[in-house]
Amino acid sequence: MTADAQTRLSATLRVPAKHPALAGHFPGNPIVPGVVILDAVISAAEAWLGGDFHVHGLSHAKFLAPLKPDQAARIELALRGSLLEFAVYRGEATIAKGTLSGTRETVA
Repeated sequence: MTADAQTRLSATLRVPAKHPALAGHFPGNPIVPGVVILDAVISAAEAWLGGDFHVHGLSHAKFLAPLKPDQAARIELALRGSLLEFAVYRGEATIAKGTLSGTRETVA
């Protein structure tokens, strides 16, 4: 994971072939479900921000290309106030992108 000035983050993603969500998605041609990708995005955000960004909603999301089990992908996050923009790449190809809305806790 790499972050710059606490506004951007880059993290890696690799979903193992034995992940339980892949069993029926799809037999003979497994792809990583969008919800697993979104979970990885939120987990990366929580790890980066120390749990002080609380997701309230998914403003929008687009899934543009499939991710196969064991393929390497890169999560890019950008924090813009109460919005967390994300993009997921396999090489240079965009797999998914969107915006999460939330609040960020501040310590007094």
